[in-house]
Amino acid sequence: MMITAEKLKEMQDVYKTAVSLRLEKNDRNEQPTVFDVLICGGTGCKSSGSKEIQRQLEYELAARGMLDKVHVVQTGCHGFCENGPLMIIYPGQFFYCRVKPDDAGEIVESHLCNGRPVERLLYYDPVDGKPALTAADVSFYKKQKRIVLEHCGRIDPEKIEEYIAVGGYAALVKALTEMTQDKVIEEVIDSGLRGRGGAGFPTGKKWSFAKNAESDKKYIICNADEGDPGAFMDRSVLEGDPHRVLEGMAIAAYAIGADEGYIYVRAEYPLAVQRLKIAIQQAEERGFLGKNIFGSGKDIMLHIKEGAGAFVCGEETALIASIEGRRGMPRPRPPFPANEGLWGKPTNNNNVETYANVAQIINKGAAWYRHFGTAESPGTKVFALTGKINHTGLAEVPMGITMREIIYDIGGGILDGKKFKAVQIGGPSGACLPEELLDLPVTYDSLTEVGAMMGSGGLVVMDETTCMVDVAKFFINFTQSESCGQCTPCREGTKRMLEILTRITEGGGSESDLELLEILARNIKQASLCGLGQTAPNPVLSTIKYFRDEYEAHIKEKHCPAGACESLASYIITDACKGCGLCARNCPVHVITGKVKEKHCIDQERCIKCGTCYTNCPFDAIIKE
Repeated sequence: MMITAEKLKEMQDVYKTAVSLRLEKNDRNEQPTVFDVLICGGTGCKSSGSKEIQRQLEYELAARGMLDKVHVVQTGCHGFCENGPLMIIYPGQFFYCRVKPDDAGEIVESHLCNGRPVERLLYYDPVDGKPALTAADVSFYKKQKRIVLEHCGRIDPEKIEEYIAVGGYAALVKALTEMTQDKVIEEVIDSGLRGRGGAGFPTGKKWSFAKNAESDKKYIICNADEGDPGAFMDRSVLEGDPHRVLEGMAIAAYAIGADEGYIYVRAEYPLAVQRLKIAIQQAEERGFLGKNIFGSGKDIMLHIKEGAGAFVCGEETALIASIEGRRGMPRPRPPFPANEGLWGKPTNNNNVETYANVAQIINKGAAWYRHFGTAESPGTKVFALTGKINHTGLAEVPMGITMREIIYDIGGGILDGKKFKAVQIGGPSGACLPEELLDLPVTYDSLTEVGAMMGSGGLVVMDETTCMVDVAKFFINFTQSESCGQCTPCREGTKRMLEILTRITEGGGSESDLELLEILARNIKQASLCGLGQTAPNPVLSTIKYFRDEYEAHIKEKHCPAGACESLASYIITDACKGCGLCARNCPVHVITGKVKEKHCIDQERCIKCGTCYTNCPFDAIIKE
């Protein structure tokens, strides 16, 4: 089918009719004749029962003969994961949270039949106790700027008609019919878009390298091998708006002269894989992908390659090796993939979020994109908020926002009213930042200056109960386990660092261990083959830099200030003890003594620090120090 700008506009007008309630302003005071009910169908909400909610809702609608009056749509992730499953009802954009299948009957009867919102399902602000009628009223969304996540939670990701209705593929048509390859690359360069996969290399410049490489064949790759602990940004974009990524890839393929590409996505993302397959098939059927797209004589064929979950395959040369059917191991560079990549041909590799920015830049221009963020870090960044924070979820914010705003204004502050201690940014390759850096603007350069990095966008928040030495051990254990083993500095160096950190957390550390950790870290950073090995010591270096007192307490005092390291913990029975004897009866090594109705005592020398007494005491009379 020949696709032109005029033909696409006709398609948009037709498809807009089906989603008009979501696209146009409406008056919630008028009782409509037709509703749109959007139910979050991201992995998080699906695991909490959103599919069952949809089935029950459709059952209740059928029982009342209302199926023709209500469009029930399963969308992608809305972002506010902590309060899922989520539901939005149009017109009015009424926002319901923590919905259960049993709520379906009341939603239909009260809201859809009689126009009375179900107030108990609204989100209530924990500060002022007021209900939020729409998502825009929820503090979690107020400071966000959604460019990449614009359509997530707003359209059905399994229907290309809905993507076209919100302007989808217009940028691809514009690029192929109105712009030269150089003009496309120039627009991306002018936008200042930097790669959102970690290092932040200028995207347009990367494209220009591949475009200028001479070859009879070129490839495009999307890196969706999201392996950082606590990260789920790419997964949510692929689940919620897969066509946005495909369109960005197709534009990039045209710009560099590629006719074939791969989306490397981990097999642990079955919903993302499923929706990608549907999206590729639909795009090929409509002529947006495949052979001779738009009658231009250009081919853009995209394939899915499922990865087996190796963290090292996030490194582009290891990823390329995996696509080729070889073991995923990095190789020395140069040559860079832009000159010799997949099967020895020039290849461009960006991650999901990077490609998801491209269509908007082509549609609205570089100047529009630069309105957001800072001069050196334009645009927005998607973060996955996890850890000891009230509002876990997915947030897209303008570059330059402070860490404090993300954690407190969007994330709702620290869980259970505890004190903030640190935030890990950048995953295993990133750093742990202390409270004094909470007002640091989040940009590529500002993070680099304090020894951190943007990474792919994982933010893990930690409170006063977190031991920073144990955190460093966790991340080194992760990178050591995931090391491909090819180069000695990473393979052996991370192992030695893990041994030292384990010794410190178990009370066997010495003062020379800190110096040795820093020496090992510098050598690993300088001598490792790939970027993953070179950044592996970052969590250790940052925790030593900002939380050295905790290391010293473990070494000198044989004490964990956070009480998290079991080998250094002491369980003390306080005066609140009622003498019930439950702790003594449950102690596996029988080191608790005392008479009935009298305070008991723990033999500290024989105690194995298992914590059984602590968890079994019904009077909270045992404390952990």
